[in-house]
Amino acid sequence: MTPHPAVGRTTGPTDVATTGTTTSSAPPAPPAGAVVGDGSTASATTRARWRRHRTTVVIITLLVVVAALAVLPRPRTSGIPMAPDNPSAAGGRAVAQILADRGVRVEYVRTTSAAVARATAGTTLLVTSTDLLDTTQVAALGRTAADLVLVDPSAPALAALSDGRADRYGARLATGTAVAADCSDPDAQAAGRITVDATGLLLVDGSGVVCFPGGDPGTGAYLVLTGSRRLTAIASAEPLSNDALTRDGNAALALRMLGRHDTLVWYVPSPQDLGTDQVPTPGIGDLLPSQAGLVGVQLLLVALVAALWRGRRLGRLVTEPLPVVVRSSETVRGRGRLYRRSRSYGHAAAALRAGAAHRCATRVGLARSADAATVIDAVAHATSRPSDEVAALLYGPPPTDDAGLTQLARRLDDLESEVHRT
Repeated sequence: MTPHPAVGRTTGPTDVATTGTTTSSAPPAPPAGAVVGDGSTASATTRARWRRHRTTVVIITLLVVVAALAVLPRPRTSGIPMAPDNPSAAGGRAVAQILADRGVRVEYVRTTSAAVARATAGTTLLVTSTDLLDTTQVAALGRTAADLVLVDPSAPALAALSDGRADRYGARLATGTAVAADCSDPDAQAAGRITVDATGLLLVDGSGVVCFPGGDPGTGAYLVLTGSRRLTAIASAEPLSNDALTRDGNAALALRMLGRHDTLVWYVPSPQDLGTDQVPTPGIGDLLPSQAGLVGVQLLLVALVAALWRGRRLGRLVTEPLPVVVRSSETVRGRGRLYRRSRSYGHAAAALRAGAAHRCATRVGLARSADAATVIDAVAHATSRPSDEVAALLYGPPPTDDAGLTQLARRLDDLESEVHRT
C-alpha cells in the first residue's frame, strides 16, 4: 500500500489547521538536541556524510594543491657545471646574480648558433669550456665581434681563437692554490691574489699580458690579448665558482673580467649541440606552447572531478522479479530483528507511527495531500483527545529503549482502535 503523504514526517507540525469546527494550535517543537524521526542528529548526519565522501574530498584537495604548486612561480636551477643558474659549489649563479645587480644583462645559451647570434660588437662572450667544441664551432666563435672570455681552454682552441698568439701547457696545481698577480694588468692588480688549480697559459709572440704566474717559466693562470677585440683566458674555473668566489680576489677579477660590457653572453657548451650548420629537429615539447603543461594539469583535474561526479551516480531504481516468494510476515520479522539488533529505536518507532498515521488518515477520509497538522486535528476530533497528545504520539521524539518502544506501540494501537470505532 502506498504510504500517505503525511506518513514518516520527522518534525512536528508548524501550521494551524482546522477540521470541521475544531481549531487547535500546532504542538510544540521537540527540545533542542532531541532525537526525532529516524533517530539521526545533525552531528551524526555530518559524520556519516564525511565518512562517505572523505576520500573524494581528499583527492580533490590534493589535486587543487598540485595545480596551485604548478602555477606558482619557482626559481629555475640546474646542476650543470659553471651554469649561471647552478647554485651548487661548482656553479656560477653567484657571479651571474652580482653582475645582474650591477646592470649587466646575462644571456644564458647552450648552443654555438645561439652564442654566435647574440655575440655582437659591444658584448662579452663567455665560453665556460672548449672540450665539447669541434674546429667548426671554434672557428664560428672566433668570427664573432664580441670580446672573448675563455675558461679553462684547451691548447688547440686557445691557439685558434688567438690566431696563434697564445698556447697552453704546464702542470696542474693543488685546488685552492693562492697565486699573486705579478703583472701590469689593472684587473689582475685589483684582484691581488686568486685561488686556482691550474696555470699553463703562455704567450707565443709576447704581445699580451700573462698574470698569476705558475711553476713553469713564462706561464700563468690569466692571459689578456688586445687588438681588434679583447681576448681573456683563465686557466681555471675555480675563481668563478660559487664555492670560491669569496676567497682572495676571485670576485674582483670575475666582475672586472665579465662586466666590461652591458651584455654578457654566457655560453655553456652542450653535448647535444649540433653546431652552427645543423638545425636540431624539434621534439613534441618544442612544438607545444610554453603554457601547455599548466593547461594539461588543469584538464586532468577537470577530468578527474568529472569522473568522480558522474561515476558515483547509481541511476534510477528498477524493479525485477524475486527468485523466490518471500512472505510479508517474514519480511516484517526480519526487519524487526535488524532494528532490534542495531538498537535502532528511532527507525522502528518511525515505521510504527507511519503505519498508524496512514491508517488513521484513511479512516477519517483525508486526502493523500493532507499535511501533518490536518491529520492531527482530524484524529484528535475523531478520538476526542487533545491535539498535543495526538501530535506526541504520531510525531513526537523516538523512544530510547525497548520499554519505551513497547509502550509507544501499545498507545498507537489504542489510538487506532478509537479512530476505527468512530
